[in-house]
Amino acid sequence: MKTKRSGQAGKSGSPEEWVYGLNPVLEALRSGRKVRTVFISLARRQQLAGIEQEVASRGIRLQRTEQAFFDGRFPKGHQGVAAVAEPRAYLGIEDLLRIPEARNEIPFFLVLDCIEDPRNFGAVLRVADAGGVHGVVIQSHRSATLGPEAVKASAGAAEYIPVAMVNNIKYAINDMKEKGIMVFGAEAGAGDTVWDTDLTVPLAFVIGSEGKGIRRTVREDCDALVSLPMKGKVNSLNASVAAGIIIFEIIRQRTRK
Repeated sequence: MKTKRSGQAGKSGSPEEWVYGLNPVLEALRSGRKVRTVFISLARRQQLAGIEQEVASRGIRLQRTEQAFFDGRFPKGHQGVAAVAEPRAYLGIEDLLRIPEARNEIPFFLVLDCIEDPRNFGAVLRVADAGGVHGVVIQSHRSATLGPEAVKASAGAAEYIPVAMVNNIKYAINDMKEKGIMVFGAEAGAGDTVWDTDLTVPLAFVIGSEGKGIRRTVREDCDALVSLPMKGKVNSLNASVAAGIIIFEIIRQRTRK
């Protein structure tokens, strides 16, 4: 069955994980994710009143602790707040593909081909949520996942954007095509630009890694390749920046009169 080869619903291997940073913890609470304990730095207590209110309203355990607790566990930017929570669940590809139909909207997906930096992945999730993307597809290997760094980089958006983890994105692309979704690949140097391409159709956009772009085998499965016109001497963009430009061009085309 397709769901066995292309969809991998579930969570990361551990029954719980850390979430750190003000917005990520707030959104984890607001989204309804199961949060076991929230930790707040004694040095930042007055600035974290909003967190305390959310915790109190949900009956979640709150623990105040020394700043060293955070400095020893998390990268810079933890803001003196962290939580132990149930990991985010991944969808199977078929569940993901049902989302636009349930909303009576034109399908709009991102497929990430081997983006391994969790900060880039989180930034993509942030712009995808802002742009109304129905969901993001990642591979179960050679790809960043919904871990603490990605959640932090997403500024909490990771709580809301559906993510499907699949064994092989080529199979997911084929599943999308069978549903009438056109698959575009973002490729530097492609003859057609996003500005000259009709993006009002049901679509999925494949974004490759910064270093290698879209893999050849994945590129061959795309219906069309399009580029962003580049004027500078460096012919590449960060994956999240490229995704943001493409996403908002799609919004522009779909909302123009």
